[in-house]
Amino acid sequence: MDLTGRIFYGLVALCALGSFAWGTLAHGGEGAVFALFATLVLGGSLMCIWEKSVVRSAFCLIGTFGGTAGLFLLLGSDFLAMSQILIYVGGILALILFGVMLTPPDLSERKLPRVLAGLVAVGAGVAFVAAKVAATVDWVQAAEVAEPQHATREIGVAFLDYDQYVIAFELAAVVLTVALVAAVYVARRRKVDLVDEGGSR
Repeated sequence: MDLTGRIFYGLVALCALGSFAWGTLAHGGEGAVFALFATLVLGGSLMCIWEKSVVRSAFCLIGTFGGTAGLFLLLGSDFLAMSQILIYVGGILALILFGVMLTPPDLSERKLPRVLAGLVAVGAGVAFVAAKVAATVDWVQAAEVAEPQHATREIGVAFLDYDQYVIAFELAAVVLTVALVAAVYVARRRKVDLVDEGGSR
């Protein structure tokens, strides 16, 4: 690992330790758990962008998805948390890995100017959405919020009910399967593609 990478991971580690300390001192165990999940989301996303290895980026993305599922759990949305794990980690991430690993790499894709431009664009989008949310959401105190009602069983039954969501559920599975097969078909390398015009490999 070069010096820049050490500095980057050192800053990420310092921010993680700071968030753990602040969460623990401010809100006890619940604050520490929130700091853990928030660190997984933010740190995992930054490391996913930073890493040049596809495998390492995928593992960092797993941390981001797992942290998001943990935040859903803290909000009492257990169904969304399990859906995050099953759909994004089990499905979307697998498709991303197949698509990336079966296509030739672009060495100029992760140059620093492009990464910085992407970060600026994403930051601007997040700032715009945050400003809109802050201007339109009716904020209430945490003590005034009702206890979350777990509806996992009802949602699961609805997914299997013919009159509700079973058709959409099955169609989504078919679309993901078709996307996976299409990615393999498009990215496969035929023998003639490996032979240049002169006949040498």
